[in-house]
Amino acid sequence: MPTADDTPTPGSATPRVSVALGTHNGARYLREQLESILGQGHPVDEIVLSDDASGDGTVELAERVIEEHRAADAATPALIVLRNPTPLGVTANFEQALLAASGDVIALSDQDDVWHPDRVERALAAHARPAGAELVAAEARLVDDDGEPLGFTLFETLGVDAQLRRRLESDAAFDELLKRNVLTGATMMVRRELVLRAAPFPRSWVHDEWLAVVAAVGGGLAVVDEPLIDYRQHDANQIGVTRLGLGGRFGRLRAPRTERNERLLARASALSERLPQLATRNPMVAERVLDKLAHERVRSSLPSRRVARLGPVVREWRTGRYDRFGLGAQDVLRDLVQPV
Repeated sequence: MPTADDTPTPGSATPRVSVALGTHNGARYLREQLESILGQGHPVDEIVLSDDASGDGTVELAERVIEEHRAADAATPALIVLRNPTPLGVTANFEQALLAASGDVIALSDQDDVWHPDRVERALAAHARPAGAELVAAEARLVDDDGEPLGFTLFETLGVDAQLRRRLESDAAFDELLKRNVLTGATMMVRRELVLRAAPFPRSWVHDEWLAVVAAVGGGLAVVDEPLIDYRQHDANQIGVTRLGLGGRFGRLRAPRTERNERLLARASALSERLPQLATRNPMVAERVLDKLAHERVRSSLPSRRVARLGPVVREWRTGRYDRFGLGAQDVLRDLVQPV
């Protein structure tokens, strides 16, 4: 397992590239994904497959695809397989894969997506920008179960425009990520030193969200604004994206609030405990995470009766924290009308 002492200097000329591939049940898409990894213009050096207790031959298929490729190309990357007898869940499974990787940079991969041939090359170029970003995320083309384009992209779905992309590449990244995560793990490539600093990953956070916020207060982010993968959307996605119409937005207002707000509070608690120690880029981190924690405590403690929430919600709105740490008026409305 890599240690901080053997981490290369950022911007090294020939970085060793690992792939952290998280798998679970879903062997149907794996061959296409692996072939897209093996077909990169800039080859990868190893694939670390962390299998979360799949029972459908996922590991055996991966081993077969690698051996078939090695028979034709001796330079085929090594396949390292980690098997979980019982499921760890998405965050812990990816953390395991990332920590086992030996590369200078590590590309994250879901088993059901397809990489464009220049994904590694373009991500490496973004890492090598003068600022030396610790994490590179990218746009993705959304496709259906059969790989057919859905007609819109990941950033379009998440509302990531040119202005937000610029802020994510600046010192404002941390403030943006305190509101919501807009970067997706399947598009990420990270430096190994980021993984080592971010571990252990809090279980209240998804792995990609945690990596992004740690990078935002450390070595910074870079965003590639063109699709580098086809991001498949299907019923078996562990994590996907949803393009909400008007009906979907109203549906959120009818969704129970208790579990979501407890999760937000747990995430804010983890931030306050861990992030000030990790911050090398933003001296205001400790103050901001404590303010975020206070905001989520207010939201989690709102009365169950809607009419009784009005006073505390208005008082919290006047502090400005709904805008600083969320979606402003949308979250105010949620807190006023969602059922318990």
